[in-house]
Amino acid sequence: MNVKFLTIAILLAGTAVTANAQETKTKYYTEKATDNIFVGVGIGGMSVLNGGLNTPTFNFNIQVGKYITPTWGVRGEIGGLWQSLDDQEHGYFVSGSSRYHSYCKKFVELNLDAMLNLTNWLGGYNPDRLVDFYLFGGPTINWASKGTSFTGGVSENDEYLLENNKDKKLRFGATAGLGLGFNLSSYLALGLEARFGVTPSIFGDASDCRKAEATGRLNLNLTYTFGGKKFVSCDDKIDQVAINEEVNKYRNELAAAQADLANTKNALANVKPEVREVTKEVQVAGPRAIFFKIGSAQIDDYGKVNIRLAAKVLKANPDKKYRIAGYADKATGSVSLNQKLSEKRAQAVYDAFIAEGVKDDQLEIVGFGGTENMFGKNYLNRVVIME
Repeated sequence: MNVKFLTIAILLAGTAVTANAQETKTKYYTEKATDNIFVGVGIGGMSVLNGGLNTPTFNFNIQVGKYITPTWGVRGEIGGLWQSLDDQEHGYFVSGSSRYHSYCKKFVELNLDAMLNLTNWLGGYNPDRLVDFYLFGGPTINWASKGTSFTGGVSENDEYLLENNKDKKLRFGATAGLGLGFNLSSYLALGLEARFGVTPSIFGDASDCRKAEATGRLNLNLTYTFGGKKFVSCDDKIDQVAINEEVNKYRNELAAAQADLANTKNALANVKPEVREVTKEVQVAGPRAIFFKIGSAQIDDYGKVNIRLAAKVLKANPDKKYRIAGYADKATGSVSLNQKLSEKRAQAVYDAFIAEGVKDDQLEIVGFGGTENMFGKNYLNRVVIME
């Protein structure tokens, strides 16, 4: 029974790993190794499932884990505290006592779990969802005294004599369970978990199932995710090829503007002296877009090239005024966070133009906060536009 249950637990862990690959909906991932790490604490009850439900005992646990995607994660859990075994039908007793009755033993266990979020797997990820169902399971190790063993003799009442061995022993098995999670916020979640496990009994020969004893736990857990749950859509990755094409287009426009300016200068040099006024038309800088990564206000190399090229045209037309407008993606982050982020992005582009020699009286900066589908895709809203 123990081997079969361990096999089932390992298969559950494998299912959690492959579940995300089977998902046909939008894919999400964890951008940084330090994102989505959580800790938790739980309290509840535990019962040995041997010959029925034995007297429940207090149980607690402490958890540390990581959500790798919205669908699956991993965690380690240390817990205990007691297990209790009630009277057995054959009337075992310890060292001459009348019966092996309500025997309570301390133990410590370590569970390694793979976690499969059924709600996100079947229904797709929704950061505003309040309730999640999830499966978990994997190997377990517990540490307690060796328990009891037969002495070989019998009493006058034909009851076996048992000896209690207090030496410590490690036991290996497997556990699996089902959880119901309530998302109080992106940081806090309250969970109700039922866990079923099979290991050799910590009670030794006093148990009818000493080689493979079943146990059940019901715990209420509170978990805290550092920084809140952060998952990034694969669709939000910036298309570098498209950005390169956009930069090349602006570079060609700048070259054409410079050529027009040179032709205008040549024409002025060749006009007759009596001509006192010449009207010329020079192409000025059109709208420019500088894109940013999620949550960042740092200008990458593509943006710096874009700014440098535009700055040449701005300096050549000092009487022209431009607005530098910062935006953020409304689909991620709060309203206040997006407003501050859009202002930081606009300020970063403004500072870059000033560093290139553009006069400050040519520029006006403004932050518009979170914007929805300005260019048809969410990630294109993480931008500063100069126009």
